[in-house]
Order: sequence, then C-alpha cells, then structure tokens
Amino acid sequence: MSRPTLSRKTLGGRRSAKGKSVVGLEIEPSHIAAAEVDTSHGLEARRAAVAMLRPGVLRDGEVTDAEALTANLKTFFAEHDLGTRVRLGVANQRIVVRTLDLPPLEDPRQLAAAVSMQAPDHIPMPMDDAVMDFRSLGIVGTPSGPRSRVVVVAVRRDMVAKLVGVAQDAGLKVVGIDLSAFATIRALPFETGDDQAVLYVTVGGLTNVAVASGPNCLFTRTASGGLESMAGTLAERASLTMDHARMWLGHVGLECPLEEVEGEPELVANVRATLSDGVHQLADTVRNSANFYRMQETAEPVNRAILTGPAASVPGLAAALGAQLGLPFTTAVVANASDADPARITVAAGLAVEERPA
Repeated sequence: MSRPTLSRKTLGGRRSAKGKSVVGLEIEPSHIAAAEVDTSHGLEARRAAVAMLRPGVLRDGEVTDAEALTANLKTFFAEHDLGTRVRLGVANQRIVVRTLDLPPLEDPRQLAAAVSMQAPDHIPMPMDDAVMDFRSLGIVGTPSGPRSRVVVVAVRRDMVAKLVGVAQDAGLKVVGIDLSAFATIRALPFETGDDQAVLYVTVGGLTNVAVASGPNCLFTRTASGGLESMAGTLAERASLTMDHARMWLGHVGLECPLEEVEGEPELVANVRATLSDGVHQLADTVRNSANFYRMQETAEPVNRAILTGPAASVPGLAAALGAQLGLPFTTAVVANASDADPARITVAAGLAVEERPA
C-alpha cells in the first residue's frame, strides 16, 4: 500500500473535493485531538474530540509504541463516530524548516529545480533519508533585488512512514500530512496590514515555536518539554495522578495571590512553584528558537506573540512568559462549537483545511 508524504498540495494547494470532509488529526505526546470544521464564516470546529495518551506512547513527537497508539486510534474514532479520511500533523525535533531567497523565477518547474539544487546546502540531514517539499511565498524585494522566497520543509522519511503506518493500521485513510505549526497558523485569525511577523508558541506535550508573516509560516522549531512536563513534575512532587496534576495547574495558575486560591496551602504552593519553574524553562526554549530565527538572513522583526495549545488554559501563563521574554503575549484558541477543549483542538482544526478560509 502506498503511503502519502508531504506535498505542495498538503502545504497549501487545492481544497478537498466537495462532499468529502477531512478530519484534522493531531497526535502529540499528551493527547489525540480530531476536528471537523465549518468554513462558512472563517474557521470553526463543528465536531471535535480529545483523548489523553499515557506517557511513553510518543516521545518528543515520534511514535515509540505503535501497537498502543494503533489501539488508541481505533477506540477513539469508533467512540466518537468520526470520519476516517484524515490529515495528519507532524511536529518533532527532527523537522527542518528554512526560508530561502532564490533567483526570481516565475515558472514553477524552474523554481522547483532551483529548490532541489540549493536546499540541500541548508538542510542538516541526508537528502536520501528525507521527505522534502517547499512552498513559494512569491517574489519579494531584498537589498540584492527581487528574489523568489520559498519555505523549505524536510522531514525524516522513517518518522513519516511510521506515523502513517500506525494511522493506516487503525483503519484510517491518510489524505495529507502537514506541519502542526502550519496548521496552528491556519486555525487562528491574523491582523491584516500588520507588517511585522508574529511569534506563535504552542505548548502541550511539546513546545512548538513558529514565526509567521500574515498566513505564511517563515520558521518553526520543536522542542521537548511543555505543559505535560510541568504536570509530570508536579505529579511526582505531590504524589498526584497526571489527570489531577493537569487539573491543579489550571486551577492554581499564575494570576491569583496564593492565599486566594482554594486548596491545601502546601499543595497550592507546590503547584505555583512548579509553574514558575516551568515558565523559566519554557522561556529559555522559546528564546533559543527565536534567536535562531533572528540569525537567518531572511528574518523579519517580531513585535508580538501568541500562546496557544493546552498551556493557553493556564491563567497568567501567557503574561508570565511575556514578562520573561520582553514581548507582549496574548492567548488564542480556535473558534469552537463542539464540547471539546478548544485549547487542545486548535492544531487539529487547522489540519482539517489545506488553506486558511477567506
């Protein structure tokens, strides 16, 4: 059976055939999320579901227990009566995204040839082991004159094959694969006329950092750790289950004075300390990625940031992260008409479409 790979169709080409809905499917270390969307007025999740994963099924965004994940997907799709045509999101540390300026080329075949020739010099992995694709951002003005700007994506072939294989073994038909960062940007509204790039930080079982100019992703980088790591630390410190640790993180947050938070004072203080330590680590992760982006020749100035993903539900976390980084942070999640947690379905909703609705 042939297995799909990244393609320009996936990265922003044709819409799916009318009447054939696609379920956006995010599989990340903390949870599975699936969404079907309505695009009649922007983008809104009309049906969505979330299921938590036990630790160890995925590690750093890659499948480590294929049998368990296959069983989870079968149960999940059966319980929620979801369609089986899916578009998968990928996010892990072995994905490489680079923005390149090439000679100004209008012909798509010539542009593809130029990418094939120059991209290997910028991709730190053997091309024989990679699935590579690109998306054109059009002709842009540069100090050296007009150039064709492209975003090049390279993913380890074995990682894609394993993820797709699990989905197919679960009875799903994979109709596309896309970067989770691209899906996040598609799912959230952006301000037209803003001439500076926006930093997107998606925090859940991983920390996914992206920079976008309008609807176009210019850079993305994934790091281990995130809200799930904070929950794991708290669970160990306070002898809690993971579910209870997640609940306490959201209950205590970083806004209210400790004496105003309901709960056993020692536990509340422990939760606050875990969150504070976690934000310091998260800020270091985001700072390192942002600095790496700024070193690129094509880097655009960033003037604001958006926090999304499960961490967006923790009161005060966005403000604390912004204070650490010296950048104004707001929170954002996908518009949602379902009963699912909108903070956990934003990426899945963005995966359900191939381009941002008008």
